[in-house]
Amino acid sequence: MPVLGMGGLFFRARDPQALGDWYRTHLNVGSGCVVDPADTPNEWIWQPQGGPMVFAPFKADSDYFAADKAFMLNFRVSDLDSLLADLRAAGIAIITNPEWDDPMIGRFARIHDPEGNAIELWEQPDQRPPQGSES
Repeated sequence: MPVLGMGGLFFRARDPQALGDWYRTHLNVGSGCVVDPADTPNEWIWQPQGGPMVFAPFKADSDYFAADKAFMLNFRVSDLDSLLADLRAAGIAIITNPEWDDPMIGRFARIHDPEGNAIELWEQPDQRPPQGSES
């Protein structure tokens, strides 16, 4: 198969610089970000860790995310609880729903960026820190 994975995600923004800064600050996502702190940031490339990715068109009338938005981002995360604590401390509203969580699929939370785009945060079952571990 010639397609190896996602090469980029490009979308319009009212204020691209401010939105890019928000993603870097709160989610460590975007240009110039790296996963391993030992890596040197690249001006244009974010090096995410490999893993599963869902690519799924939704029905036009789906209520899974806002009807006026054409997409929703989903980021795989480790230690969802720690990330949510950081987001709360930054004043970012968080939506959770126990019905979204499934022991076989993982845990989910949702936030919105400053332009109202939905961002789903997904912690796979095997990504949870061990009980009693230091954060």
